[in-house]
Amino acid sequence: MPVSAAAVGSVSAFLSRFLSSESAAVANSQPSLSLSRSSSGRRQPALGAPKVSISSGSNTKTDGVVDQSSLSPDEIKQSRRSADWKAARAYNEKGLIYDGRIEGFNGGGLLIRFHSLLGFLPFPQLSPSHYCKAPHKTVQEIARDLTGSIVSVKVIQADEENRKLIFSEKEAVWSNFSDQLNVGDIFEAKVGSVEDYGAFVHLLFPDGNFHLTGLVHVSEVSWDLVHDVRDILTEGDDVRVKIINIDREKSRITLSIKQLEEDPLLETLDKVIPQDSSLDSDTLKASSHFTLEPLPGLGTIIEELLQEDGINSVKITRQGFEKRVVSQDLQLWLSNAPPTGNMYTLLARAGRQVQEIQLTTSLDQDGIKKALQRVLERVP
Repeated sequence: MPVSAAAVGSVSAFLSRFLSSESAAVANSQPSLSLSRSSSGRRQPALGAPKVSISSGSNTKTDGVVDQSSLSPDEIKQSRRSADWKAARAYNEKGLIYDGRIEGFNGGGLLIRFHSLLGFLPFPQLSPSHYCKAPHKTVQEIARDLTGSIVSVKVIQADEENRKLIFSEKEAVWSNFSDQLNVGDIFEAKVGSVEDYGAFVHLLFPDGNFHLTGLVHVSEVSWDLVHDVRDILTEGDDVRVKIINIDREKSRITLSIKQLEEDPLLETLDKVIPQDSSLDSDTLKASSHFTLEPLPGLGTIIEELLQEDGINSVKITRQGFEKRVVSQDLQLWLSNAPPTGNMYTLLARAGRQVQEIQLTTSLDQDGIKKALQRVLERVP
């Protein structure tokens, strides 16, 4: 049975005080002091510290250990609770997983048994698997079904002074399943909550459970400019997502939906540029009558490209205006369209405006990509 440090006295300190203060011993009932001896009356050879027993009042100590029979039930209970708080702090500091029994619930979460203590698991710290298994149940109904079961959790707060013992099932699940994730992995998933800045999506693992949750930022929902995520995604929707970033220190996963879809401009500009000879107010072709001004920032990139070995000429040939805005920032791609002789096609986009660029070069496709990478590293 664990005992508190306050309940364990120091025998040597007590003897020092006793021997140096006879008047105090007379004023109070004098404790009895006995040293173990052999039956012949001779003192036994000292193999260590002599066994000492001291009795004074109602408490009895033997070899510096509290006689539990001398403690009241409240003292024993407090001693046990202090030891359990110490254990809870150790679980928190070391990030250990604890299997605790759910004793009940209230309006904010579940009550978890931790030895003699009762801790709290807030509903937002539950694993998403519970919600995905029973999407039509309220959180209170889910909590009622979980009462009496064992759940793996981590201690995320152990404050004995303020009596706060807080658990997280999400943190325990992260420890168990995050090692299975890699950037580039594709998951079947279910949309959870939808916010202005994006949607939280639960990832489906091979065991059939939705263990971890990631964020699809509004910019990764669609190639189209998204004004309201709720126009595209609704809670409960089944989607496919790609992992584009994992922050293991902060237990965060960044996901993308649009990167599993082909950007409509990665091939050619034909989807926004009419292929007949007619022109309208939104579409232009380069000719002797028109000089196309490069998009902001593109002129510097063209100048740098001309400094690369193997690139002979760079010319803007066509431009068009989309009905949508994907990004206001300048974006540049090497088209997948087959080259014509030694001419390759680049595509540049900013806002609604798109420009097609003809690149005359002796480089192959990989060589062009490396040249573009070097240029983009030089251009701020």
